[in-house]
Amino acid sequence: MEGKEVPNDFFIWGIDDSPYGPVELPVLIDWISDERVLADTWVFARRDGSWRRAAEITGLQAYFSQTSIPDSAAASGAGIAPGSLRRIKILSQLNDAQLDRLIEFMELHPVPQWMAVVKQGDAGDGMYLILQGELRARVMVGDKETILATFGPGDFFGDMSLFDQGPRSADVIANVDSTVLKISDVAFDRLTREAPALATPFLQATARTLAARIRADNKRFERVTHLFRAST
Repeated sequence: MEGKEVPNDFFIWGIDDSPYGPVELPVLIDWISDERVLADTWVFARRDGSWRRAAEITGLQAYFSQTSIPDSAAASGAGIAPGSLRRIKILSQLNDAQLDRLIEFMELHPVPQWMAVVKQGDAGDGMYLILQGELRARVMVGDKETILATFGPGDFFGDMSLFDQGPRSADVIANVDSTVLKISDVAFDRLTREAPALATPFLQATARTLAARIRADNKRFERVTHLFRAST
């Protein structure tokens, strides 16, 4: 008796650390075109029985050259596909029309490896959303670097500068070649005046993420406090 043929479908590992699928090849190609799936997105091919990066799957390589991000130093809205913004967690629930409008208030910045996006002490002038790559927030004490956080695709930082142009609290350095989107404080002010219906869900999603970060920090502080008390 012949074995049952394994379906040629796929599961995609999302930026929220959850699998999506199964989807068939045409749907996967559409997601690549919409930039919901990137070259380094992990994809499970059921027929092969293994997880691989999307660009390593036979038949998909050619599609990624069509969705590459422009190399301009800073392009206000230029060349940004609305679908690509869905890799940003706080934007994932916006529809195409909302994303297309939001692009008008953004700047696209390629960031070479080791380049500082912001420097500690500089006046804050906007928030950054990470499309691809990896960056770290650090402070220097003497010659010693202390890493405060690491940011990857879908994360954001610098959000407080939308409301308070106080000094940056840390350097943010690109660990690898990266691409970020910037919403300046000036652009954000324009967003709230010209498109308040769009500014509201953007702020709500940002606030939810900040609240989750605070809760996580509080739990870490509680664990450290408990361990300290137990050792004394």
